[in-house]
This record gives sequence, structure tokens and C-alpha cells, in this order.
Amino acid sequence: MLYIALSVLFLIIAFFVLVYYVYRVAFYSRKKGQDDIYAIPSGDQYEPHKEEMIELIKTLEKREYEDVYITSFDGLRLHGRYYHYKDGAPLNIGFHGYRATALRDFCVGASESLTRGHNLILIDQRGQGKSEGKTITMGIKEHRDVLSWAQYGADRFGEDTKIILYGVSMGAASVIMATSLDLPKNVTGVVADCPYNAPKDILLTVASKDMGISKKLAYPFIYIAAKIFGHFDVNTKTCAEAVKSAKIPVLILHGEDDRYVPCEMSDEIRKANDKLVTRYTFPDAGHGISFFSDKERYREITEAFFTKYTK
Repeated sequence: MLYIALSVLFLIIAFFVLVYYVYRVAFYSRKKGQDDIYAIPSGDQYEPHKEEMIELIKTLEKREYEDVYITSFDGLRLHGRYYHYKDGAPLNIGFHGYRATALRDFCVGASESLTRGHNLILIDQRGQGKSEGKTITMGIKEHRDVLSWAQYGADRFGEDTKIILYGVSMGAASVIMATSLDLPKNVTGVVADCPYNAPKDILLTVASKDMGISKKLAYPFIYIAAKIFGHFDVNTKTCAEAVKSAKIPVLILHGEDDRYVPCEMSDEIRKANDKLVTRYTFPDAGHGISFFSDKERYREITEAFFTKYTK
């Protein structure tokens, strides 16, 4: 009897150790090593563009900026960099991806924003950069941070300032999820580069592809790890659900050879509201680098969107 009890206790302990391990791997934000703004992903898709990306980052790093802070809905101090172009200009607010940095993920977006004469805030997502927090929630809590930053922009720059929310990868999913919230009226559009639809789906896709774990086996551990240690539900929100109630246009850009977020994931979002969601794909482009595959087309698409929705 004692042997059975000890065996059951051991299994319970082993289960929760494994669940905590999953939390650490998937959701815990290890800031150490994440602050290298020149850490370009390795691989054949990124290598041809590495030097150009580094030059864009260096140019952005040299620009003057103001450190800005807000308090999140759950009490975290969140950080951003404000780059001033001119008084009265439209404002872009940029949200980077999973375990990334604003300067790396937005080396292109920042350059394009400032070149067009927009003011810009680059956000450190919760648990990353100079922002407080330990847990990355794949957009579940981050999309509420998007609302807070949008409100900060509206309060600081006034209701006449047009605001565009601009995200990459997890940041793209976050800004799309935020379209279901009561955003300030001067938020006029969303640009989302390589978003996934559902946090659960991208987590299971990565677990299956990179770790060789079946989705059915991985799901309970991911769900419980998020619930117990991350204090959130991976099933709470999807981008497709969010855009059904959106009141502002959404522009999606996605590389067809995205090996992290499958391109078809963003098409689920478009299909949920094809009246407000417009999607363009880029042949052969990898994750977050559609710009480099066809700069002229990327610029034409984004410029048309910015011009239309910031007048």
C-alpha cells in the first residue's frame, strides 16, 4: 500500500516537473541573451539579408529617442522608445515578436515609418527588453497591452493624430487580437506581418516540428503549463475571432516560405472578415522578411495603406 502511494506521489511530482519544464521552454521569458539587437536568426533564409538588417538596426540605434513607460492592466511597467519625426504626424506603434527585440524585428518597419514622416513608438513586449514580467502569453495578455499603448498614444498626441498599430509575428497576432477591443477612435488601421491565428496552433506546430512531439501529446502539457504557471488560457483568443468584430482595416503581409508561422495560418484570419482584412503573400519569403524578397512591392502595399488610413 505504501509502495503504491509513493508511486502515485512520484508520478504526480514527475508530471508537474514536466509541466513546469514546458512552461519554462514555451512561456518563460529568459531576458538573458534576448537583448542582443544584432542577433539575426541563422539559416539560409536570413543569411543573404543579414548585413542589410544589421545596417538598418545600426541606423535606428543612432537615432535619438525618448524612453516612455506605461502601466499594464495587470500592473506591469512596460517600456517603449519614442522616435519623433515632426509634430502632428501620424503615429505608428510597433510590436515585436516572440523572444525578440524591437530594434531587430522593426529595423524595416521603423525605417519605413520614419521615411514616410510618421512618428514611432517601438514597444518592448511584456517580459522582454526593459518591460517587466516573466511570462510571454502569445498575444493573450499582450493584446490588452496593445490597447494600453494605443490609449497612451491617443492621450499624449491627441484625438486628431491618426494611429496605426504595426506588429510582426507574435506582435502581429497581438495587434490583430486588439481589434476586438474598444480602441481609441483615432486608431485607423492595423498592419500585421506574418501573424498566426491561434496561440494554441502555433505552439503545437512548433512542438510537433521542432521537438518531434505529436500535437495530441503536447497539447495537455502546454495547456496546463500556461494555466498553472503562466496564469492564462491558450484557448482564450484567436485572431479570426477578433477580426469578426473589428471596426478598422487590417493589412496582412506573409511570406509563402515562412518556416515558423505557416502562411496558411494568416489566411484563416482573412477568411474570417474579408471585408476588412486584406492579405498579400510574398513567394519564397521567410518569416518576417517579406520586405527583403520584394522591396518595391512591399513598399507599394504599405504606402498605399498608410496613405489611405492616415489622412
